Amino acid sequence: MQEDKIIVGLDIGTTKICAIVGKKNEYGKLEVLGMGKAVSEGVIRGIVTNIDKTVHAIEKAIREASDQSGIEIRVVNVGIAGQHIKSSIHHGSITRTTDDEITVEDINRLANDMYRIVIPPGSEIIHVMPQDYIVDYEDMIKDPVGMSGVKLEADFHIITAQTNAISNINKCVRRAGLEIEHLILEPLASSLSVLSDEEKEAGVCLVDIGGGTTDIAVFYDNIIRHTAVIPFGGNIITADIKQGCMVMESQAEQLKTKFGRAISEEASPNEIVSIPGLRNRPPKEISLRNLAHIIEARMEEIIEMVHTEIIASGYHKKLAAGIVVTGGGSQLTNIRQLFEYMTGLDTRVGYPNEHLGKSKVENVKSPMYATSVGLVLSGFKALDIRDAQYQEKGHQVSRKSKDGNRFFKSILEKTKGLLMDDIQDSNDY
Repeated sequence: MQEDKIIVGLDIGTTKICAIVGKKNEYGKLEVLGMGKAVSEGVIRGIVTNIDKTVHAIEKAIREASDQSGIEIRVVNVGIAGQHIKSSIHHGSITRTTDDEITVEDINRLANDMYRIVIPPGSEIIHVMPQDYIVDYEDMIKDPVGMSGVKLEADFHIITAQTNAISNINKCVRRAGLEIEHLILEPLASSLSVLSDEEKEAGVCLVDIGGGTTDIAVFYDNIIRHTAVIPFGGNIITADIKQGCMVMESQAEQLKTKFGRAISEEASPNEIVSIPGLRNRPPKEISLRNLAHIIEARMEEIIEMVHTEIIASGYHKKLAAGIVVTGGGSQLTNIRQLFEYMTGLDTRVGYPNEHLGKSKVENVKSPMYATSVGLVLSGFKALDIRDAQYQEKGHQVSRKSKDGNRFFKSILEKTKGLLMDDIQDSNDY
């Protein structure tokens, strides 16, 4: 890998569009060179609904990131989310002609076969992620490369997205004068920036609470086992506050971020905040306990859905590392306690500093940039650890075959030389 490889992550979110430019430093950590963001007005619940507004916001964010980093941006890694994302498990198998060593090519052939499975019309496969492999009916094999066997099978975690949603993202990015290198499911990107390898090994559920959606990814044994997107996020809490306290949206957002709590018991019943009234009207007084009641009711609903997804994944009892909450919504006071209380699982707030080196931009370490940082990291790190190993092995295999060819060539040259000498000798007689 070249030292100067530069990757740009573009997070097209419901509340903000964020572009981050990064490169690896000499210690292998990610160094953020520049960041740009713009208010997102053309995206609802993770889906692009207004192309022109989205293009405008992308251009603004990219311009800022480009000016700050001094780098001309042409290619980006883009995240995708939204209610239309579906995940399912499919079984695949291939029969090999010989029982010699299983190669990386066999693994790739098995994975590529999965792109041919029948999926609902109007959908497209965005990720095919192998779970455990089976070699000649021997199951629970994580990495079969190098084993001998005729029949190779695997369960695959397949993630699909709506074709229209993908083409709208493509359209926006292209109109902004950019090219997409990879389209990545947002919870997978976030997992790269906030989860440690130990957590993925022990079993962990990542919950990324964004503005329009809450994204979930369950890991166990270092393999991604389940993904889901819930169509509720921080914006619906703001909408509830706006309606419940009868205030303007901007005031509701400020109330949530400055005074909001996820557990109403923790809010003092006597504390009151005063909000300027509308034109010529007296200021409005809002009880912080009431505010917390509104937030808690909606937050409980979101956590209930998250809990349902964790149970549906079948890994509920195996998550030794519990839950990691990230995204803008994770900054709500007492959210960790509410998650622990409702799910019974240990919870921590995830900051995207797991792989960050020294950066020019300090606020990139906030949970709300977990996806953006993850999208940059995905340019350097494989979503599945095994992919990186396979690439290594692939290079070794090709190197071995080259060395082998060289060896045979030298033997041929020598043989040819000996034969020529013999012919010379026989001609001399």
